[in-house]
Amino acid sequence: MLNSNDLAGLTRQLELHATILIGFVGALWILELFDSIFLRGALNRYGIRPRTSEGIFGIVFAPLLHGNLRHLTTNTVPLIVLGWLIMLRQTSDFFIVTAVAWLVSGLGVWLFGSPRTNHIGASGLVFGYFGFLLLRGYFEQSAIAILTAVIVGLLYGSLIWGILPIRRGMSWQGHLFGFAGGGLAAKYLPQLQQVFEGLGVVS
Repeated sequence: MLNSNDLAGLTRQLELHATILIGFVGALWILELFDSIFLRGALNRYGIRPRTSEGIFGIVFAPLLHGNLRHLTTNTVPLIVLGWLIMLRQTSDFFIVTAVAWLVSGLGVWLFGSPRTNHIGASGLVFGYFGFLLLRGYFEQSAIAILTAVIVGLLYGSLIWGILPIRRGMSWQGHLFGFAGGGLAAKYLPQLQQVFEGLGVVS
C-alpha cells in the first residue's frame, strides 16, 4: 500500500511526464499551426531530401514538421501513449530513445530514401518508440518489459505494416529506420545511458 511519501513521489513523476509529453507535442502543434496559417507550409521544404547536401539538415528538422494538421493529428496520440510507456520505468529512457530514433530514422531516410523526395513528420519517432517497447521485452526478458510489449502489440501491432513500401506517398523508410533505431536503443540501453550520463544529458 502506498504511503503519503510514495503517493507524493508518484504524483510528481506523473506531473513531470505530462509536462514533457505535452510540452513536446504542444511545440509540434504550435509550429504546425504557425506554418499552416502564416507561412502556408513553407517550412516543409526543410525536410529530408535524400543524398543532397541541403537535405541532410532535414535530419534535424523533419520530425518537427508535418504536411498538414491531419498528418500531425495522426502522430499525436501514439507519440503521447508510447512515449509515456517508455517513461514509466525511467524518465531518461524517453530522451535516449527519442535521440536514437531521431538520428537513425533521419540518416536512414537520407541514405536510402527515393531521390527527389522530401520526408517530414514525427512518424519515425512513433515507430522508434514502438520498436523500443516491443524489442525491450525480447532483450530484457523481464516480466514488466514483456507485459508492456504485449500491451503495445495489442494496441499498435498494425503499425508494423508501415515499415513496408505498400502505400504511395508514405515515408516507409522513415518508419523502418525509426523502428530499427528503437530496436538499437532497446538492445544497447545500458550503454546508451552511460554515454548520455557522461555527456550530462541525463542523470
